[in-house]
Amino acid sequence: MKRLCEGRVVVVTGAGRGIGRAHALGFAAAGAKVVVNDLGAGVDGSGASMGPAEEVVEEIRRQGGEAALNGDDVADWEGAGRLVGCAVDTFGTLDVLVNNAGILRDRMLVNMEEDDWDAVIRVHLRGTYCATRQASLHWRERSKAGETVDARLINTSSASGLYGNIGQANYAAAKAGIAAFTVVAAAELSRYGVTANAIAPGARTRMTENLFASIMAPPEQGFDAMAPENISPLVVWLGSEQSRAVTGRVFEVSGGTIGIAEGWRHGPSISQENAWDPADVGGVVAELLERAAAPVALLGAS
Repeated sequence: MKRLCEGRVVVVTGAGRGIGRAHALGFAAAGAKVVVNDLGAGVDGSGASMGPAEEVVEEIRRQGGEAALNGDDVADWEGAGRLVGCAVDTFGTLDVLVNNAGILRDRMLVNMEEDDWDAVIRVHLRGTYCATRQASLHWRERSKAGETVDARLINTSSASGLYGNIGQANYAAAKAGIAAFTVVAAAELSRYGVTANAIAPGARTRMTENLFASIMAPPEQGFDAMAPENISPLVVWLGSEQSRAVTGRVFEVSGGTIGIAEGWRHGPSISQENAWDPADVGGVVAELLERAAAPVALLGAS
């Protein structure tokens, strides 16, 4: 029986640990050829080691799969180009890009330093842009050459980006930007045979195990709802040929639950035939707030 991603070439960024590692192993098990990208940095982006990515590549190969190692910085323009080039040079093409790499530098806004902001925005948002832009050039060239392209872009947003979280202004802003970026990419890249979707995962990683310690703690027995491996089945399916009709969506996924996040929508409004007097706006806003849905909290409760 043909596996779901048999022969497809997949790049996974930040694939040395956690959710990215699970993605890489999941794609390999589904028959894909995987480029495992990771700098091996700490949670805050400091340091570097190829060890974690090398271990993932070796594990894939031990299981009979094909994998290549890449240690480029996805937020570096030329590094992102080399990453795409690694897939093309090693396996002949690129079918799926999974943007997963990220760091954390949590601070309350009044304590957040400029570098804390810049580093997080750089890795998450710029990294997603750089890798996507380089991959999109490859897909456009193939499309213009007359080749039938059936490619996938899968980005990683977050509940923090969709609903906000105290102490994560930098991270939430980046993840919200990735969700919006994904919607635009879906509209722009469809002409080249590319779909674009994002996930907002809930799982135990180096970035969440201390932030939500009680929720992320593994159970003593039974189903481990916060295991990172629970996220990858959706991502593997999104990377397959079966998902070609799905684009421009943000999926929430955690444990055994898959959902679709419904973003900004036009809510209640009040109109008149001329400009508002500032003195009248308070009453209008009060009425609108009564009619509007309550904001959704971080973990999904209103």
